[in-house]
Amino acid sequence: MRKNLILLPALAMAATAFAQTPAQAGKVAVIAVQQAIISTKEGQKAASELDAKTAPKKKDIEDKQTAINGLQDQLNKGQNTLSETAKTNLYKDIETRKKSLQREVQDAQDELDQDQQKILQGLGQKMMAVIEKYARDHGFLMVVDVSSPQSPILYASPSIDITKEIIDLYDQSSAQLSAPAATAPKPAAPAPAAPAPKPAAPASRPPAAKP
Repeated sequence: MRKNLILLPALAMAATAFAQTPAQAGKVAVIAVQQAIISTKEGQKAASELDAKTAPKKKDIEDKQTAINGLQDQLNKGQNTLSETAKTNLYKDIETRKKSLQREVQDAQDELDQDQQKILQGLGQKMMAVIEKYARDHGFLMVVDVSSPQSPILYASPSIDITKEIIDLYDQSSAQLSAPAATAPKPAAPAPAAPAPKPAAPASRPPAAKP
């Protein structure tokens, strides 16, 4: 994922606009947006999930490449021992496998790029909101993304790099949003009703006097 990061259009446009704006008196900051995204807890989790998703396909591609290498080695070693027909058939088999594998690799790469764009699009929008809030709260007039190779910034003092601050703020905001809402205390159970008093036993009559 780290080798195939795609700068989000919104962030790229923002960085370009900042770079083309004449510098004004005020606070300026720089940030490596790509590094910030993949360094957040959500970014690391998304990268791990994507790696797990692509692992079976990667293993299948590696196994097929190993098989092709084995056939190629067999062909090289059999140049003086195999018949021309055997060598021709083996060569055709290798070429067919190579073409099929190339298509699979391209399809896998296209799918990976699409998955990365979906992930980065969602994380990038949230990251942009955090950057904007941080800039307003701290009085920055300009925040420039220096993660792109096309960035015109040749040098920036580490003192104006807010990448770590944004990562921490992003993680903090995400944790607050994902925290479960506090449950209201349950009302106390009503006290059990006191049992009704039993009626008093009737008084016994004295025995009648004998005549």
